[in-house]
Amino acid sequence: MSESPVDKPEHPGLTIGISGPARRSLAHRLITFALRLHGARTHFIRPGSKVDVSLLDGLVLSGGTHVHPSRYGQTPQVTARYDVRRDETDVRLLSRAEELNIPVLGICRGAQFINIFRGGSLCQNVTPLRVNTRHRPLLLPLQTVRVVSDSRLGEVMRSPVIGANRIHSQSIKKLGTHLRVVAVDNDSFVQAIENTRGQWLMGIQWHPEYLLYHGGHRRIFSHFVQAAEDRKLVRLDEPVEAGEDDGYVAQNGR
Repeated sequence: MSESPVDKPEHPGLTIGISGPARRSLAHRLITFALRLHGARTHFIRPGSKVDVSLLDGLVLSGGTHVHPSRYGQTPQVTARYDVRRDETDVRLLSRAEELNIPVLGICRGAQFINIFRGGSLCQNVTPLRVNTRHRPLLLPLQTVRVVSDSRLGEVMRSPVIGANRIHSQSIKKLGTHLRVVAVDNDSFVQAIENTRGQWLMGIQWHPEYLLYHGGHRRIFSHFVQAAEDRKLVRLDEPVEAGEDDGYVAQNGR
């Protein structure tokens, strides 16, 4: 008899970092639940944290406040809350994760931050630009999203058209380097991006953590955890660099 995800044992030593605000919200607790559901341990990373990324097997950049527009060469055009310290922390985390080839999943703000990190930009307010989609926030999967079939996300969702929620008011504008758009809504605003080379990296504009009752959105987390596990096994066989992986090796009993 095959194991259900709920019965799957926790993978010893598989640790996913979740970058978020100073205070965890329901969304962050749901992300933690989704990752643990698929066998991973989690470590919450607050703004200003000096966590050693080499001790992580994967990184989630969660939703939250807007990224400060100065990060992509603009001035603020909307009234919004910013967390410059968190922006700085996420830059450091992404840089190190890229160096170590650690899988990264960006959710909402996280997807936008990945794009900015790669030299892209944002549209600071898409609400007045919507024509074919609803203007108000949607927690239920009532937003139609078209997914590129020949993509990692297409493999995960198993359908060219899916339902998703929408809480964001900003969207990716100029696409960053070595990224591809793999999902759009009915107004052609970007809903998901993926890496075109290098590490496993995906950015989702909606919040799959609120849709864990749906198999496709739940599989986003299971595929991410599997990528983290695959990368962990490779890293354990790589030569140890002096002063870098000593803690990692000790933590994982190798």
